[in-house]
Amino acid sequence: MHNTDSAYYSGRVARPLTVSSPRFELLPEIPHGAVSRDSVVAAKWRLKRAIDIAGASMLLVLLSPVFLVAAMLVKLTSRGPALFKQERLGLNRRPFVMLKFRTMVVGAEQEEVAFRESNRGTFFKVRNDPRVTRVGSFLRRSSLDELPQFVNILRGEMSLVGPRPLAELELLHFRPWIDLRRFSMKPGLTCIWQVNGRSHTSDEDRMRYDLQYIDQWSLGLDIKLMWKTIPAVLKGDGAV
Repeated sequence: MHNTDSAYYSGRVARPLTVSSPRFELLPEIPHGAVSRDSVVAAKWRLKRAIDIAGASMLLVLLSPVFLVAAMLVKLTSRGPALFKQERLGLNRRPFVMLKFRTMVVGAEQEEVAFRESNRGTFFKVRNDPRVTRVGSFLRRSSLDELPQFVNILRGEMSLVGPRPLAELELLHFRPWIDLRRFSMKPGLTCIWQVNGRSHTSDEDRMRYDLQYIDQWSLGLDIKLMWKTIPAVLKGDGAV
């Protein structure tokens, strides 16, 4: 099993989802035989991973023409590579290289410090960012710039649903031992605040939504959020 996956199913990951009950309590819905509650939780994590692999694989195939057109548009309209790669923090704050279609001019990262000075919130977002290209603006509004992250999902670095991956500099605004619980699950393509206003939500609401997702996680919640993501993406409201 991949190291990331093994951590994903560890006790530390499942801790927010367990309850204070005996370790080997008999589940009432299974009358014959003892079933470990930890085993049930681990099975749910494995099913979540299976859904990630199946969903990402299917969407990579179905959306391959969109990938091709998006990559060509980026290459033909601005100098530089079609893909943008940036180190982000994943499960248990382990760094990984997140993939996106490039939406900014080459060298935009060198100007980021100045932009962060004028944006001191926990989550770094700049409205009307002058570094964003015309095609990049369209890709962001339509969320097409996120499509390469299906590769991150197949690698086991991300999930279809989970808190968005953050850069290390954003940790400077975290409250120790409270907000850091956000890293007890893999980051994802979508989560609660992405379907509740996206960038229109405050930093406090985003953090509250992410911690709420971790505390109340279930496979049913994942399916609900994936379903609600479709109209949110098509509407494009709140995308930056």
